[in-house]
Amino acid sequence: MNRALISAFAAVTLVVSGGSAATASDGAPPRTTHGPCQYTQTPDEPPARHVPLPPDPRRTPSRGTVDMAVPTSQGPLPLRLDRAKAPCTVQSFLHLARHGFYDRTVCHRLTAYPTLKVLQCGDPTGTGEGGPGYKYKDELPVDLPPAPTDPTGARRLYGRGLLAMANAGPDTNGSQFFVVYGDSALRPNYTVFGTVGPDGLATLDKTAAGGIEPTAEDPAPVDGTPVLRTELLRVRQSCRP
Repeated sequence: MNRALISAFAAVTLVVSGGSAATASDGAPPRTTHGPCQYTQTPDEPPARHVPLPPDPRRTPSRGTVDMAVPTSQGPLPLRLDRAKAPCTVQSFLHLARHGFYDRTVCHRLTAYPTLKVLQCGDPTGTGEGGPGYKYKDELPVDLPPAPTDPTGARRLYGRGLLAMANAGPDTNGSQFFVVYGDSALRPNYTVFGTVGPDGLATLDKTAAGGIEPTAEDPAPVDGTPVLRTELLRVRQSCRP
């Protein structure tokens, strides 16, 4: 299941189907890289597109930012990745981008709850169930302010413009990510690894304004497939002047 209610405050979790601790069918342990990120194959959840495990050097680059050019079918979605906040996540994202994993993939999920406004992308199957065939550890945020809509103080403000990883539980990051188009309240269980540029926010607003496809069961949904198909045409590192 890739959508689940958890509370009136957060509305839903940003999850990916599966995410269980996978082991190889022959009983052998899954392959894991030897660096600090420990990218681990998920044999029971094969890749939606074939990619090798990411490079995992002894010292993961952890300084500076990386700008990504992401043209979409609805307009540009420039991203700025922050190595200091999430070095292993940025390492993985760049690896997938270099292998064309994200090219011609559709953002499959839009939410429009009062406290959760995001567009979820990164699955080549377009179902919310696909991933890269590996998982890696969380790099959870410690500096997000409390969400003003949550009197319990348990949830944090994932502000407009943040870029974060979707997951299926602790340490199950893969390829799916979400971009926040409106301030959202979530438990700090999702790795923040960058931001969306101003032009990208305009693109997100356009997609959000298009709404969510109605179904026979729910003619006015707040969670589902965007009406405006938002396809990531290419995901590449920007060429700086």
